[in-house]
Amino acid sequence: MSHFPQIEDLDLHALFRRFHQRGVLPLLEYHDAILREESELTIAERELIAAYVSSINGCHYCFSAHRDHARAWGIAEDVFGDVEIDLSHPGIPARMRPVLAFARKLTLEPSSVAMADAQSVYDAGFSEEGLFDILSVTALYNFMNRMLEGAGIKQHKTQLKMSDEMRRKFRYKNLWRIFSRAGPEKTT
Repeated sequence: MSHFPQIEDLDLHALFRRFHQRGVLPLLEYHDAILREESELTIAERELIAAYVSSINGCHYCFSAHRDHARAWGIAEDVFGDVEIDLSHPGIPARMRPVLAFARKLTLEPSSVAMADAQSVYDAGFSEEGLFDILSVTALYNFMNRMLEGAGIKQHKTQLKMSDEMRRKFRYKNLWRIFSRAGPEKTT
């Protein structure tokens, strides 16, 4: 149930339309910087981390959205279950196993993350820049999952029908036009 009773049909789009002046544009730009700009992790791998963190947190909305993006970028469809990811699936690249273990620990036990955890990421072939990107995606999706769950947004509702090609061209900042032009969300 929505925790914003004055926003009719609450979903992420409605929430951001209503509060678009409260830092939404920088947040969308950060999404693009972390998920779409150059990185030693592929876009598919970063979307996989976003979906994985969301599965750990039980955030259906973010899991569903980033599962669909990860699949569009080449992660095998059968890697994904119902708000879960099969870590033993051969479609998960071997170099991502320590990354996902790191993301899991950072999500569930952040104060216990140690140099040994970072070293496993380095041993998988990532540099300090790669580790920073892994930290960034993990932190961003812990943040987003808490935004959605805290708002009472439990299910993903498809707002835009997107082909895989559209998903590969997708930039989060483009949503700003939708949020800022729509004006305040209707209230009851």
